[in-house]
Amino acid sequence: MDPALRAAASGMMAQQLRTEVIANNLANVNTTGFKRSRAQFEDLLYQTVQGSAVIGSSDNGTAPAIQIGRGTRLSGVQRLHSQGTLEQTNRPLDLAIEGEGMFQVQTGGGQTAYTRDGSFQISDQGVLVTSGGYTLQPTIRVPNDASGVTISRTGIVTVTRGNDAAAPQEIGRIELARFANPSGLQSLGENLYQPTPASGEPTVGFPQEEGMGRVVQGSLEGSNVEIVQEMVDMITAMRAYEINSKAIKNSESMLEIANNLVR
Repeated sequence: MDPALRAAASGMMAQQLRTEVIANNLANVNTTGFKRSRAQFEDLLYQTVQGSAVIGSSDNGTAPAIQIGRGTRLSGVQRLHSQGTLEQTNRPLDLAIEGEGMFQVQTGGGQTAYTRDGSFQISDQGVLVTSGGYTLQPTIRVPNDASGVTISRTGIVTVTRGNDAAAPQEIGRIELARFANPSGLQSLGENLYQPTPASGEPTVGFPQEEGMGRVVQGSLEGSNVEIVQEMVDMITAMRAYEINSKAIKNSESMLEIANNLVR
């Protein structure tokens, strides 16, 4: 195969993958706590047509090597954990994190997962769970006769029982976890993440302590996807895809001309 065809084909494939990442970002523009991703690429190995050579004598200088690139490939998809916009819901069990940190939840398999989605509910057992039914860790149990739930910015959960509004009772405190490299977390779906060697082990602490962010009750963190930026990136990917396809057409035309010389 003509090397130009292979290089241009790798460029088309790279832009196709980039478009897939952009499409996923746009699909999750309204997903609570979603963090946008960005595709990263690297060039492939180069063919050295001619090595470096000394021009005249060593005093005159050295001509650089002549190398021809052979295309590109996907080197990684980086997740950008920038702060999303806080959207006020006025629902007592909706929690947003302003700053660093993630909620800890226990999955069905007993593993600990992490999320920025703070849309919690009270289960039939009286504990706080996510919309997917995963229990918030550490477990916070709300009494059956609780008439109101208040969560402070430092994560302290208090309730009022019955009609005794003057004596709130503390029932637990929310803990957050943060990572040295949150971009290294592995996505599990359902707005959940799990740690990897790239992310490092979690550091657990209370909100507004040890570098953790604060908890905002009655709000949710929206997606950090910027629609305008994604549209610009999509247009750029489309133009790059088109120019690579033209490179393939030109290379094919040149091969056709060469083949016709022997007829």
